[in-house]
Amino acid sequence: MSASVQPATGLETITAVLPKGVTPPRRRFGKRKTWQTVVWVIAMIALTAIILYPLAWMFSASFKPTAEFGANQGFFPNKPTIDNYFKVLAGVGGVPLWQFFVNSFILAIGSVIGTVISASLAAYAFARVKFAGSGVWFAVMIGTLLLPFHVLIIPQYMLYRNLDLVDTFVPLLLGKFLATEAFFVFLIVQFIRALPRDMDEAARIDGCGHWRIYWSIILPLVKPALVTASIFAFIWSWNDFLGPLLYLNSTDMYPLPLALRVFNDQTSTSDYGATVAVSVLALLPILLFFIVFQRFLVEGVSTQGLKG
Repeated sequence: MSASVQPATGLETITAVLPKGVTPPRRRFGKRKTWQTVVWVIAMIALTAIILYPLAWMFSASFKPTAEFGANQGFFPNKPTIDNYFKVLAGVGGVPLWQFFVNSFILAIGSVIGTVISASLAAYAFARVKFAGSGVWFAVMIGTLLLPFHVLIIPQYMLYRNLDLVDTFVPLLLGKFLATEAFFVFLIVQFIRALPRDMDEAARIDGCGHWRIYWSIILPLVKPALVTASIFAFIWSWNDFLGPLLYLNSTDMYPLPLALRVFNDQTSTSDYGATVAVSVLALLPILLFFIVFQRFLVEGVSTQGLKG
């Protein structure tokens, strides 16, 4: 009886196919030396500490009394207190803190919705619709990225003032719904151009028009680009200071960036403790938003070069 033969694996497979007398080459494992591993870990810890130090200092400083900001230069407060957070939660100028949060969320969510809708529509038009001068108009749109924002401040303010829209959210949100953010249009255009046109042609054979192709085919496939645009639009709107400073006059209309100024200037001496505390609270929504959607951001970057 012949013995059962077990399949050879690994080194045995290589040995079986080599001529007699020839020894297989020794497999080299790229094992890192201990001292290299230690140096690498120390370098990564040091780099992480440098990046996270400002956040850690801000969190620690939010428990410092205002009097310690000039005297105590250390990382930890001498006499920790949570009075800064109680003072912040009470609001300022008769406006509670939650009102500033609501205003910031209105502007941030409105910016995300307007940017995603308008930028995706404009991107589909540039990438899939053939019309006269499409290349020229696309180049003009890209050229607006080189136009400094400060050049537009005065004419835009005069326009909104003549329309009696100052001290409203309209000047801060209207442009988001009109595809004025060329960066997001360009981003989504690149994703759409990477998609094969065969899907569009198959959909047209089935009787689909541009709206159905845009809604049922293009949007689901460019979801990573839409999420990436949403993240940037949310963060930029949440941190915007100059726009609300120009167009908003009423304290109850202020978003959080302007509320920071109010907490800092409400008395003759600045309340640094309250300012740092409200800064920590204002940072939390951005961190949560990014943590929730970061996997979509990474997916968008990793799939950018893939072709269907």
